[in-house]
Amino acid sequence: MLAIFTIWVLLMVAIWYSHNNLVSKKNQVDNAYGALDAMLKKRYDLLPNLINIVKTYVNYEKNILNNVSLLNEKRFAANMNKEELHNIDIRIASNMNNLLMQIQNYPLSKADNQFLRLQASWNEVEEQIGAARRAYNSAVTEYNNAFEGFPGNMFAKNMKFIRKNVLETEDTEKQNVNAVKVFTT
Repeated sequence: MLAIFTIWVLLMVAIWYSHNNLVSKKNQVDNAYGALDAMLKKRYDLLPNLINIVKTYVNYEKNILNNVSLLNEKRFAANMNKEELHNIDIRIASNMNNLLMQIQNYPLSKADNQFLRLQASWNEVEEQIGAARRAYNSAVTEYNNAFEGFPGNMFAKNMKFIRKNVLETEDTEKQNVNAVKVFTT
C-alpha cells in the first residue's frame, strides 16, 4: 500500500512539475515574441518617414517603395499567423536593404542629415530585431526541449501543449547582396 501511495505521489509531482515547467517556458516564448513584435512596430513606425525622405531622391526605385508600402499595409490589414507575418517582415527588410544600398548612389542623400539619422535609426532597429529574433528562437528551443524531454513528453500533449516553430530565415536572405544587380535594377 505504501508503494502504491509513493508511486502516486511521484506521478503527481511529475505532472505538477511538467505542467509548471511547460507553462513557464510557454510564457517565455510569448514574452520573447512580444519583444520581437515591439521591435517590428518600431520598424513600421520608422518606415513612412524613411520612405518620404527617400522619395525626394529616388525616381527609378519607385516600384521598391510601392512594394514596401504595400507590404507594410498588408501586415496590418489582415489577421495573419506568426509565420505569415515573419515572411512579410523578411520581404520588407530585404526591399529596404536593397533600397538603402541604391540610395548610397545619390550624393544629396549623403548630405541630408534627416536621411542619415533615419538610416542610422533603421540600422539600429534592424539590429534590435535580429537580437529579438535570437531571443525568441532561444525561448522556443527551451520550450520545445521541455515539451520533448522527460517527463514533459509524457504529459504535454494531454495538457494541450503544442510544439512551437522557430523563426527561420528564407534562402534569399542567406545570400550575399549582389551589388551589381542591386544598382542595375
